[in-house]
Amino acid sequence: MSIRKVVAQAPGRVNLIGEHIDYSDGFVLPFAIANVTTATITEREDSIITVASVQRKSLSYKTALEKLAPLTGEDWARYPLGVVWAMKDLGITRGMDILIDGKVPLGAGLSSSAALECSIATGLNALFNLGRTKEDLARLTQRAENLYVGVPCGIMDQSVSLMAHEGSALLLDCRDLSTRNIPFDIAPHGLELLIIDTQAHHALVDGGYAERRASCEKAVAELGITSLRDISVADYEQAGKSLDATIYIRGLHAVTEMKRVLDTVAALEAADFTRVGQLLNESHRSLRDDYTVSCPELNLAVDAALSTGALGARMVGGGFGGSAIALARVEDIEMMKSAISQAFAAKSYRAPRFFTSLPSEGAHVVSQM
Repeated sequence: MSIRKVVAQAPGRVNLIGEHIDYSDGFVLPFAIANVTTATITEREDSIITVASVQRKSLSYKTALEKLAPLTGEDWARYPLGVVWAMKDLGITRGMDILIDGKVPLGAGLSSSAALECSIATGLNALFNLGRTKEDLARLTQRAENLYVGVPCGIMDQSVSLMAHEGSALLLDCRDLSTRNIPFDIAPHGLELLIIDTQAHHALVDGGYAERRASCEKAVAELGITSLRDISVADYEQAGKSLDATIYIRGLHAVTEMKRVLDTVAALEAADFTRVGQLLNESHRSLRDDYTVSCPELNLAVDAALSTGALGARMVGGGFGGSAIALARVEDIEMMKSAISQAFAAKSYRAPRFFTSLPSEGAHVVSQM
């Protein structure tokens, strides 16, 4: 047989607003960044699977198609192997060699894991002619992360990595995966979105993420509703009086954050960036005080950005570390970077990293032979 090979790419993402609500059937507003993960997948004649990384030249992992099982294998290899496992019954009949080249910063809250999963899924879909839609691949990669890796993530990160379009944020309905492109063209308004990697890296395969998701699910069960999507803020505040205080406040984040997403869409469509900034600030306060997933480094980055003129700023990603974003005037960016760096140095934190990105294209096949 002739050996087939495919090269596929998928981007990381920044979520403009809509944090920790994708698993509550909410609306989210992420966009893909320019940083991508590339997967080169070469078909084998046997059932062996090898995984290697350009960034981790000393590491490789080897198993077989028939031996794939959830929560097995080395942690770093579970993400690509989980995708193979989730898709193998769709028509994957042979083993493969997988080489990963990841350019999405690890642990920065920019969804390097989804970029990896979606590059693998896009490559497998092409290599084995599986004919799956991007919505199918989003669900399959989420299943891989939930069951094989053991992270109870929602579906936002995989969806935007697969479905994003250049120049737009993606309004994603996490209930049915329907999408609408929302223009996010801030440069003509003299604005830039600064991404601040605090380098306080987190690991989501711990209890923090799962505990908060369980709190939302408990609120839903005790209120007798389908999801937190199906109750207004006012009704939740009234009905929630019967809930445990911790469960109530975490559910309150979810219902208010869903409203903030739709308010942000309206503000973007009206080019009201002052209002967008206010909503970013409200989101951070809710994540910090109600959902309690922020950390000192993230709070310091947000406060320093606001003190140097940011229209709005907030933590992004799962929390417990990672990145923050600040919507700022272009002329304030360098001063803002300096202020944040000085604030971190004064606390003896690791020096932050900064970068910016325009909304970029989602996953695609680069080459196939």
